[in-house]
Amino acid sequence: MGQLFETPKLAADDLVVIDEIHSIRDQLAAVLRAPKRWTGGLRRTSQARAIQGSNSIEGYTVTDQDAAAAVEDEPPLSADDPTWAEIRGYRRMLTYVVNVGAEPGFEIDESSIRSMHFMLLEHDLSKSPGRYRTGSIYIHDDAGGRTVYEGPDPTAVPDLMQSLASSLSNRDGDAIVRAAMAHLNLVMIHPFRDGNGRMARALQTLVLAQDQVLEPTFSSIEEWLGHNTQHYYNVLAATGGGAWHPDRGARLWVKFNLRAHHMQAQTLRRRVAEAQSQWELIDSLISQHGLPERAGDAIFDALLGLRVNRPSYVKRSEVEDRTATRDLTRLVELGLLERHRQTRARYYTAGGALREQMKRLREQREALKDPYPGLISEITVEATQPGFW
Repeated sequence: MGQLFETPKLAADDLVVIDEIHSIRDQLAAVLRAPKRWTGGLRRTSQARAIQGSNSIEGYTVTDQDAAAAVEDEPPLSADDPTWAEIRGYRRMLTYVVNVGAEPGFEIDESSIRSMHFMLLEHDLSKSPGRYRTGSIYIHDDAGGRTVYEGPDPTAVPDLMQSLASSLSNRDGDAIVRAAMAHLNLVMIHPFRDGNGRMARALQTLVLAQDQVLEPTFSSIEEWLGHNTQHYYNVLAATGGGAWHPDRGARLWVKFNLRAHHMQAQTLRRRVAEAQSQWELIDSLISQHGLPERAGDAIFDALLGLRVNRPSYVKRSEVEDRTATRDLTRLVELGLLERHRQTRARYYTAGGALREQMKRLREQREALKDPYPGLISEITVEATQPGFW
């Protein structure tokens, strides 16, 4: 079987960072597993942000609202048809990861990887969904007008993927590190004609799901990578060196992933704390104005900056259209929501009182702690060396 990138020896500071990540994740798992009204909304928005983040890296950019619509399997508000096909494909694949990955006894093999790729790209058979590439593959930097990466020879792909699948059956070592190496090896093998980056990020989440500590929806770093795309490209450049070089060290890659996990975990911890504050406000508003409890879900979405529409409200609250219209009209009358557009295209956003609360929460946010303060600079220098990506 083919040689893969090997897991580097972890340094003392890496072990400290891993311990801190697990500490945060354990705290979050205890909170998120307890039945609470707001965990469903947080789960939806976390999955939407993962979909949005991973696809934005590949140039498929959608709004927060359209990402949320993808999670709910609803039509988009603004995305064009080609973009929406890609987003829906990724949602199908990520739904598989979230629902199957944590199942006891589930094993990742070549068949499951191929199946994920088919889910991602079944809308476009010209991209050979579920099949390994049979030709050479290059990544081109359009801005710089140059080839920045060349994948291994196509004849080597089957053996390399067999090696990758075999390596995933080994559960030794920390899941965060194993998931990072699975991501690296898949994206460097580039086994498919299209979708390799999204596949690698989803595979990373799938390996994390097997850890069964924190739900895969909440353990993913796809959102963080989407917000830090250039740093992500740089570390791949520094690690890969422009072509298939499995003999190169993966030290910077692992540290980059540990940093991403640490920062994403801090972000989620902050969101959980904010959600608790938001629902205290929501409960107060429901009591003060005699609102039905079902209205809390719409208020929560508005506090998150999302649009609220009647079809979604009907679906979640399981009420008739007439009742939903009455609820939403009441929220507008109270100034909690603002109405936009007319008839079937109508939607609602946070009213003045809620916007003020959102502003207050943002102002109270503590800055995230960078576990590796000098890492990004080191990666940037390494990635700009002659001959690299």
